[in-house]
Amino acid sequence: MVEVVTKIGKKRVVVIPKRIADELGLKEGSKVLIRLEGDKIVIDPYVDPVWMALHGKKFAKITFEELEEESLEIQKKEVEGID
Repeated sequence: MVEVVTKIGKKRVVVIPKRIADELGLKEGSKVLIRLEGDKIVIDPYVDPVWMALHGKKFAKITFEELEEESLEIQKKEVEGID
């Protein structure tokens, strides 16, 4: 576990130490999710789902043909009113 003590600056700004930012791949402009859990402040990296789909790690592969087949099945169900 990495722990670093930091101070709250003007306008309640908290600086994420370089060591932690580097470890998480955070840089200027990165988004974080801040939440309150009891008496603790939790800061998690936030990745936009669209960005993740375009640039994130891929977990599965699908061919264009498989995608087209799935699309046609869904369209057929929609036209026929089947759920």
